[in-house]
Amino acid sequence: MALKMIGFDGDDTLWRSEDYFAQAQATFESIVSPYVELRGDALHARLYAVEKRNLAVFGYGVKGMALSMIEAAIEITAGRIDAAAIHRIVQLAQSMLQHPVELLPGIRAAVERVASRWPVVLVTKGDLFHQEAKVRESGMADLFQRIEIVSEKDTATYARLLREFGIAASEFAMVGNSLRSDVAPVVALGGIGVHIPYHLTWVHERDAMPDAPGRVHAIDHAVELYDVLDAIERGMSVHATPTEASTKG
Repeated sequence: MALKMIGFDGDDTLWRSEDYFAQAQATFESIVSPYVELRGDALHARLYAVEKRNLAVFGYGVKGMALSMIEAAIEITAGRIDAAAIHRIVQLAQSMLQHPVELLPGIRAAVERVASRWPVVLVTKGDLFHQEAKVRESGMADLFQRIEIVSEKDTATYARLLREFGIAASEFAMVGNSLRSDVAPVVALGGIGVHIPYHLTWVHERDAMPDAPGRVHAIDHAVELYDVLDAIERGMSVHATPTEASTKG
């Protein structure tokens, strides 16, 4: 057995993203704070409740977040928030959609090295227009054999993609910062997850590490990625059945 394809997440794996959402959340709090006594975790929880409720309607990304912020601001303030404050939330979203793409340290070199040995694909989720812009501005599009922008990253989505790629889940490794979106669903299908934690993670993406010894790997830095994938593939060869080994030979 061998790895036949490596998948990469986009946001907070290739480039910075959650930093901007965290800054936006702080700005949102400053906008609504004159109207309410809620602060900190209590205010975050109220906003997240609205965002989570709206995911099935608005999807992921800045635009969905902005609409949820407007709805939350109206709910939290019992309709007392004024039009100027709502306009500030809209301007906040516009600013986020225009922020430059900043690649994470060492990630381009890491992807290039991986791509020199295995086919690589990008599997990212969020607003189509914004994700397309990020991919384009990242300067990394040429490294990927396929770029998939999806509305959700769950087992059904990965199963569909693997069918289209024409490979078994056991031949696929997904690299990303989110346990919920990048690791757990791939591992559930029988694939391999490589978790590169980011210093910030949206509460919706926080999950416990799947209990799948040998199929979940955590690294601290992108520079470690090639060696980890190499070790995974060598381990697959060692544990191959006699039939699989003779087929390879």
